[in-house]
Amino acid sequence: MGRVDDISDRYVDQWARLNPIGATYVGIAGYDNQLDDLSPDGYAQRATLTRDTLRELDVAEPQTEAERVARDAMAERLGLELARYDAGEETSELSVITSALHQLRQVFDLMPTEGTEAVANIATRLDRYPQALDQVRATLLDAATAGHVAPRAQMLKVADQCDVWTDPNADDFFHGLAGRLTAPATLAADLRRSAAAATAATVAFGRFLRTELAPLGRATEAAGRDRYELASQYFLGARIDLMETYAWGFFELDRIEQEMRRVAAEIAGHGARVDEAVHLLDTDPARTIAGSDAFRDWMQTLADRTVDDLHGTHFDIPEQVRRIECCLAPTSDGSIYYTGPSEDFSRPGRMWWAVPHGLTEFSTWREVTTVYHEGVPGHHLQIAQTQVRADLLNRWQRLLCWCSGHGEGWALYAERLMDELGYLADPGDRLGMLDGQALRAARVIVDIGMHLELTIPPNSFDFHPGQRWTPELGWEFLRAHCRVPDEILRFELDRYLGWPGQAPAYKVGERIWLQARADAQARKGADFDLKEFHRTALDLGVLGLDPLRSALARL
Repeated sequence: MGRVDDISDRYVDQWARLNPIGATYVGIAGYDNQLDDLSPDGYAQRATLTRDTLRELDVAEPQTEAERVARDAMAERLGLELARYDAGEETSELSVITSALHQLRQVFDLMPTEGTEAVANIATRLDRYPQALDQVRATLLDAATAGHVAPRAQMLKVADQCDVWTDPNADDFFHGLAGRLTAPATLAADLRRSAAAATAATVAFGRFLRTELAPLGRATEAAGRDRYELASQYFLGARIDLMETYAWGFFELDRIEQEMRRVAAEIAGHGARVDEAVHLLDTDPARTIAGSDAFRDWMQTLADRTVDDLHGTHFDIPEQVRRIECCLAPTSDGSIYYTGPSEDFSRPGRMWWAVPHGLTEFSTWREVTTVYHEGVPGHHLQIAQTQVRADLLNRWQRLLCWCSGHGEGWALYAERLMDELGYLADPGDRLGMLDGQALRAARVIVDIGMHLELTIPPNSFDFHPGQRWTPELGWEFLRAHCRVPDEILRFELDRYLGWPGQAPAYKVGERIWLQARADAQARKGADFDLKEFHRTALDLGVLGLDPLRSALARL
């Protein structure tokens, strides 16, 4: 083992002790009864570890090409994490999609639930949850005093989430969690008591957001150029020309919508509008599933079949990765997401659907491509296979390295790849893929436009040319170009406004993945092999997109 790998593995051990929540997320055993120190001192301690590690990496000399890739990846990721902390972004982060509050709530979804020890760990964490929220409160106020504060609108929306999570007629998350667990009488009583305390703490936190923090919040949700440039670089692992990317978003959306019109004609006849094709698909009983449990089972069947089809043909899928579990999330915000397996694969990779309340029918034509995105060859193949490759990647690369541009870019590229391989030959399924692509292209435009408060150009689908982007115009634009139910689309827009720079990572990441493939084809000519390209690229592990391009160019 080389010097860089020594640094990386030691960092993982130290990181896990300071990040018990994160340890559960990535499946490092031994921390499930602990929570992070979420006070200002806790954040400072974690930042010190990052600084010290960066200093070690700076003087480390890689012995191999693999170590060079590992060093570049770690220095790039940790450097940007530290930049976010120094800018006050980490300690002030609060949005409908990500915050210390969300990490605290969501970690319970990934904890083992079978056996007395597992249930006791949940009870202990629930008991410590109110104190952790007090620490989050102190950190947010400390950051606000230093001039780092989230938008007021996001604070109020997160307060609304607190209401839904604790409402007996809605998610009732903590009581529901305690009620699902099997435990001896004494432990069951502890669970009920801790669940009640966690519920009360969440209600109080929502009240704190409304009455104490919101008056300090930013009046506008627009990030501004400086904050946006840092966020964009962090999520992409690359510096991009924001104005060129903004203009490209319009061209890309137009290209996708032209293709959607061609596919709509296949479904509904020559000259048919896309909305006519969508109506036919939505009212087709063969493409409709009633009930969330049945829909989960449909996702599981498709995910399993895809693994079987692709293994040994287009990919060599390691045995541990051939298992994926489709789950219904215990909350109801409408999001779909993937969580990776535990380090020992005792917990499989999982695809989650947070079904909105009241949604009882599901259209499969929209979600075939989603299963490819979240499962194989998307996130599950990418993330789980990385964890398997201990022969090539150090522990930090396998467990902790993540970059949205690489990960979400690959998953969106995977959707397009499945179309190229013939798995979206059905016109309805292909329209679903293109509609998802249109959403990702539209949010490149909306995210950059709203956060930089840009002027809408004249070649913008005749959409309010000359006006400056606002959240209201963002909503109008998304509704005009995306066929997503309003309750889900509203959450999507709130997510963009509270998480600047992340939403474009999908389409920009896909763009860079496609360019990397084209570059490899140009270099290798007739010797180019697509399966080999995918294996070589994924064997590098997750990288920022600039380090990825550099690494691929050296191969």
